[in-house]
Amino acid sequence: MFDGGGSSGGLSFGGDYNPEQWPASVWADDFSLMREASVNLVTVGVFSWSRLQPTPDTFDFAWLDEVLDGLHEAGIGVCLATPTASPPPWFTRRYPDSMPVTRDGVRLTHGSRDTYCVNAPAYRAASVRIASELAARYGRHPALRLWHVHNEYGTWCFCSHCASEFRAWLRSRYSTVDALNDAWSTDFWSQRYAGWDEIEPPRATQYLRNPAQELDYRRFLSDSFLRHYLDQKAVLAGSSGGVPVTTNFVLGDWVPVDHARWSSFVDLVAIDDYPPDLAGRAFSADKARGWARAAGHPDGRWLLMEHAPGYTHSSSGLRRSAESLSSVASVYLDRGAVGIMYFQWRASRGGAEQWHPALVGFSSAVTSEAVDLGASLVGRTPSVVSADVAVVYDEESMWAWQSPHLPTRVDYTSLVQSWHTSLASSAGGPVDVIPVGAPLSAYRMVVVPALYLMSAAAHEWLRSYAGRLVITAGTGLVDEHARTTPDSLADLIGATIVERDFSPWLDTLAPTAAGARPNVTYIPSLDIIDLEQKLLP
Repeated sequence: MFDGGGSSGGLSFGGDYNPEQWPASVWADDFSLMREASVNLVTVGVFSWSRLQPTPDTFDFAWLDEVLDGLHEAGIGVCLATPTASPPPWFTRRYPDSMPVTRDGVRLTHGSRDTYCVNAPAYRAASVRIASELAARYGRHPALRLWHVHNEYGTWCFCSHCASEFRAWLRSRYSTVDALNDAWSTDFWSQRYAGWDEIEPPRATQYLRNPAQELDYRRFLSDSFLRHYLDQKAVLAGSSGGVPVTTNFVLGDWVPVDHARWSSFVDLVAIDDYPPDLAGRAFSADKARGWARAAGHPDGRWLLMEHAPGYTHSSSGLRRSAESLSSVASVYLDRGAVGIMYFQWRASRGGAEQWHPALVGFSSAVTSEAVDLGASLVGRTPSVVSADVAVVYDEESMWAWQSPHLPTRVDYTSLVQSWHTSLASSAGGPVDVIPVGAPLSAYRMVVVPALYLMSAAAHEWLRSYAGRLVITAGTGLVDEHARTTPDSLADLIGATIVERDFSPWLDTLAPTAAGARPNVTYIPSLDIIDLEQKLLP
């Protein structure tokens, strides 16, 4: 179990530390400032591949030895990253086929981060090699507290490597082309496939793409990233005597990663969170705890791996946060976070994120707040959160709601967050954000907003729940293959939907003879209802 950076059961406090961006003469000052701020955990090495492996056949660990030894002497634990999110220039020059290809067929060039195709064989091999070198050298280092694989999985690619792996993934999922044709509804627009070799990734095309193909491609990318993570985890876990292994989940509608599924494969759920307000932070925190609890992590433990100190991004640019570091941290800590980590410790001198907020070198006021916050966390232990109300959030439905072929636009994440905020206000206590399939017995009420995709298993999951179940419009419109499922909710809500108006959304219902299940309430719109007056006991 993750020990919080040093003291058993305590909270972690710190952030990303990139000493390679600064002369070695600065490092001692960093260690001293970290002690002053009560920092006990820093993430090191996230973007250091070109330093660690400057050429294909040479490695340079001397600088990292010095950093880890210095941190250990200062009493600061290390979350050591594998640097595979940013391959070095020599790699992309040697293996240009490992560069990502856009949906339009453009192969990108080196010059930023995330310049890789996760399915390129050379990239996969190089990733395991650098992870193996780090594991062999630092697996037993006394400063090591946590392994941090990669960084923010989510890079899209549509290259020939992905096409080949996509076909293999589909063959494993469907077994026969006929089954795939049925799942994808390929008789529409003459898309029926005669063989696996005819199937390509959903690249740019003349008009609307097949929504089922698009969904499966996101699932495929999620599984491809997971394979890449597990390849490295196997190397790291075998070298370090039980040091936990994780990666940092990046949150966003563009991310093709099923984090609820992934949560069963990480030793600690960890998220990066950059919302514009406290409501967004609360939603992210409760979502992380929901993923962790559903995956069986004790007490739903999770870690805030990154957030920006003292500033938020808005449409007009970077702005100073109205809330103190302490107030922001409390949102996460009150919702079960085992640590508060930032990006980053010291502001960068140059590069594309030189104006990203940091604890040191960006704002003296932020630095002062960080010192006070760190001192206040010493001796504290993580909160254990127990909620009896939950709202369902499904990333696959979030993906599906983005399809341009739909009759209206629904910002699914914002909708569920609005329900979360309303429920927290009505219930007067914590609200879990849970994935489809999570255990439900602890909740007296579960709200299901606009769960567009509903498989037979998801339907049975809702039927099995005996508490107060609130279902809104937009739920159960299609199955897991985006095929319409008329009257899929009839046995739950006691009605069929005979007509829909999509702007604004309003369902017209016709009651069935059987009637609604006594514990089920259906809301025929996407409006947020005040459940304090309507339903809460």
